[in-house]
Amino acid sequence: MDNRNGFSDSNEISNNSTCCYASNTETLSSVELVNPDYAALHLLSRNLESVFESSDSDFSYSDAKIGLSSGREVPVHRCILSVRSPYFKSVFSGLKERGAKLELKELTKEYEVGYDSLVAVLAYLYSGRVRPLPRDVCVCVDEDCSHVACRPAIDFMVDVLYAAFTFQVSELVALYQRRLLDILDKVAVDNIVEVLRVANMCGNACERLLIRCIEVIVNSDVDIVTLERSLPHHIAKQIMDSRRELGLDNQENGIFPDKHVKRIHRALDSDDVELVRMLLREEHTNLDDANALHYAVAYCDAKTTTELLDLGLADVNSRNSRGYTVLHVAAIRKEPKIIVSLLTKGARPSDLTLDGRKALQISKQLTKAVDYNKSTEEGKNAPKDRLCIEILEQAERRDPLLGEASLSLATAGDDLRMRLLYLENRVGLAKLLFPMEAQVVMDIAQVDGTSEFTFASINSNTQTTAHRKSMDLNEAPFRFQEEHLSRLKALSRTVELGKHFFPRCSEVLNKIMDADDLSQLACLGNDTTEERLLKKRRYMELQDVLSKAFTEDKEEFDRSTISSSSSAKSIGVTRPNGSTARRRCV
Repeated sequence: MDNRNGFSDSNEISNNSTCCYASNTETLSSVELVNPDYAALHLLSRNLESVFESSDSDFSYSDAKIGLSSGREVPVHRCILSVRSPYFKSVFSGLKERGAKLELKELTKEYEVGYDSLVAVLAYLYSGRVRPLPRDVCVCVDEDCSHVACRPAIDFMVDVLYAAFTFQVSELVALYQRRLLDILDKVAVDNIVEVLRVANMCGNACERLLIRCIEVIVNSDVDIVTLERSLPHHIAKQIMDSRRELGLDNQENGIFPDKHVKRIHRALDSDDVELVRMLLREEHTNLDDANALHYAVAYCDAKTTTELLDLGLADVNSRNSRGYTVLHVAAIRKEPKIIVSLLTKGARPSDLTLDGRKALQISKQLTKAVDYNKSTEEGKNAPKDRLCIEILEQAERRDPLLGEASLSLATAGDDLRMRLLYLENRVGLAKLLFPMEAQVVMDIAQVDGTSEFTFASINSNTQTTAHRKSMDLNEAPFRFQEEHLSRLKALSRTVELGKHFFPRCSEVLNKIMDADDLSQLACLGNDTTEERLLKKRRYMELQDVLSKAFTEDKEEFDRSTISSSSSAKSIGVTRPNGSTARRRCV
């Protein structure tokens, strides 16, 4: 990664694939002494770049915008982009009105380009200088990674490569193609598949990169199922043909699945687990030999994966031909519901890949540090990438088998009715404060398949409509029915899963729900001054609990020394202030 800025002539880059750099610390006066012409170009580059970077629309005089799917907009100037890019010249020639908005997804139809990658290309068009790779975008969560060729860095480079190709900036295409070629031997083979896909989109402009990626994939252990799902048919076929020529077409190594395995995979694609069961009766193969669970985790809906697990016919810790367990594949998929499902079925988070990585490390290497550390407002979903890391971290600290007694449930008493109401309130509060985490464990526990238990449902169970208002609810006879038991089991499992995988959330809920004096805080009555002060102090304590849960900084969290006793601290979560949370909890 080069940390220098420089001005580079278009012809110089396109012909020689080299750049002339000026150090960041080099002053303009020293440049003038060496080369006055370069100094003038350097100053022009700086001025044009400042126009692009200006947030003041009145100052920058932008006359067009490029909109992203995230809602962000990048102001641009037609005259500059039209002169620097034949593509933009063609696009803007048909637009007459000032302030026209272009949608990035319409400009780059085949591939989704991110905001930072778009800015990198536009900044080059304005200034003629190639910016260094943005560190906050190209760094993963894994602290032991060199960040030279991790997935965030690769994603950024291929994004810039494709955007430069689309906007017909040939010198930038040549530069980033060379950058990728220089680090290709350090790139994980799974990430090379993505590089190959983009290089193929760029056609002849990236021919060298395309050929090199194909050579690596042909000699790798990447199975044909992955290639067929990730690459165009003709590229996958070219790799298969090359493997056959080299004698790598042995079905026993798992690279080429047989017809029966393909039928099982097609059934999973259709979310038809019953058809999978029928195919297994033919006894041509089993779920483990067909890597059916690996396939479902990688490509199918979370519900399909859960149903396949419920068959009880697959080893949740089995490995495919590449030495990946199902949990390793789930870490690559980055779907928290699937990860929790596997862990509750006994998946081992300590298992290593052939290159010595755990599922947690895989997940960290695929996640941008900037996304992991991004703040999440209370009541809004947390990023999936961060949830996956938190779940796997917690799984490594504790025995994956569940079933420990719930201390919170003990405080609800022996009365099943009151225990059920307690669980309803606790899960309801979790949905308000931690919606993403709550939804993950609720889906695994299948809470949505049961009927909500409320005071209204007690009324309908114990009283007639005519006497509901006159009867004392606490004295009314209550019959605990089968649907109530199903709801109790589902909610109990939700709380257990929450305690196991999201202790930071559970600790907050414990302090709120298990407070013996909580019900007394809302009513002052004829309390003495001393009693009022005690209640006020208790209220402030609860206030501090919520405030700390929503504002703890991830940077203060030391993962190297944390133990299960301190797992209730917030892991990389920044929430709004406690006052907002209190309004939600009253």
